[in-house]
Amino acid sequence: MNCPFCVHQESKVVDSRPTDEGQAIRRRRECIACGKRFTTYEKVEELPLIVVKKGGDREAFNRNKMMNGIIRACEKRPVALSKIEHMVEEIEKHLYNSMEKEVTTELIGRLVMDKIKDIDEVAYVRFASVYREFKDINTFMDELMKLLKDKKD
Repeated sequence: MNCPFCVHQESKVVDSRPTDEGQAIRRRRECIACGKRFTTYEKVEELPLIVVKKGGDREAFNRNKMMNGIIRACEKRPVALSKIEHMVEEIEKHLYNSMEKEVTTELIGRLVMDKIKDIDEVAYVRFASVYREFKDINTFMDELMKLLKDKKD
């Protein structure tokens, strides 16, 4: 790291502490040559994640969009917001850890359905009805039967 005052290449770290809820590290440095202090921030570089929609369109992954869909499915249900946030964090972590640059809405939907099923069955059916685009009562009943079968197993 070059000193911003004298452009010398060597400095020593005087203080180091986490910032942004542990997402970055703030370092106070002191230049070896001129003795002036300056601050640097170290942050993990995140690769952009692109979502491929059903029609082939691409857009940047939006955590809030997923969160809002789950919140809508859980409306008027006894599901704490902290559980929803934890679920979203787990799904997001899974997506970024996959090291894929592009993910499909189908994959995201399946991940949400797998998680939401364990939290609330009514929310699961609500989310599935939108995600799977139920065309009639038979497809809705098929999903309910699968849910009941999974519950027995």
